[in-house]
Amino acid sequence: MLRFILHRFLMMIPTLLGVAVLVFFLLRLMPGDPVATMLLGDGGGANIPKDLIAHERARLGLDQPLYMQFFKWFGAVLQGDFGVSMWTGKSVIYEIAIRLELSLQVAVMATILAILLALPLGTLSAIFKDTWIDQSIRVFSIAGLAVPSFWLGMITILMLLTVFNWIPPLTFTPFLKDPWGNLSQLIWPALAVGYRYSAVSTRMMRSSILEVLQEDYIRTARAKGVMERLVVARHAMRNALLPVVTVIGLEFAFLIGGLVVTEQVFNLNGIGKLFVQAVARADYTLIQALVLLVSVFFVLINFAIDMMYAFLDPRIRYR
Repeated sequence: MLRFILHRFLMMIPTLLGVAVLVFFLLRLMPGDPVATMLLGDGGGANIPKDLIAHERARLGLDQPLYMQFFKWFGAVLQGDFGVSMWTGKSVIYEIAIRLELSLQVAVMATILAILLALPLGTLSAIFKDTWIDQSIRVFSIAGLAVPSFWLGMITILMLLTVFNWIPPLTFTPFLKDPWGNLSQLIWPALAVGYRYSAVSTRMMRSSILEVLQEDYIRTARAKGVMERLVVARHAMRNALLPVVTVIGLEFAFLIGGLVVTEQVFNLNGIGKLFVQAVARADYTLIQALVLLVSVFFVLINFAIDMMYAFLDPRIRYR
């Protein structure tokens, strides 16, 4: 088991290194001059003196060869220094930190909702295959896949305003400071996102349970007279969780930086919104840090999924 964990952990290093190299050099292929964008926005810098542009490029280190820029930036990253935003002049870590709590909380709340819905609904749908229970759950899950999260969010806000004459708070409040104010703002985007999330997981759970119920060891357990609920709970569900765990983990990682439209609908200043702003402003240092952050989340969650695989199925281990 220790060898399995060490092997998976070491695989994270070249993955993150590859991401760092790709994001750094691909950003330099983007059209436009980040200095001109910073000085005149979308105006392009046509009326900016060339000596001022040259001075700013030198100040930001953009006049150096690309390989020198990369090693300077990557060396600083290894020391925990991600630089400062080219647009705001503030620390990149500060810009991300003030938004990460919000995005992370929405992702966690949506994941909890998805798990609470997907596991029982997917299991019931498989057990009562082709009955009205199965059909109802399938309609529920297909609707979740078909309805965009941002549209559901807009409908939710309209219903709250029309029926209760109330809208969620527009200013983010940390949970420890005001739990009720925090939840009254973030529960609605979590519900909008978690519904689609649960729909994907429910269909995966149903398919996985149906496949496992056809295995020989399930027939053997039934032939021995084991009660059906124990067959499902002890034998079927644990083995059916492997693909579901993968879906849940990857969806959670996606939610960290992929809620751009949902954040706009609910006026949330999260990581997704920061991502869009950084790309629009050609803020190299901020984009690089955000891509690395999301990559780290994906890698760590994949690592956690591998550990859960080894726990759920002892056969998945390196000897």
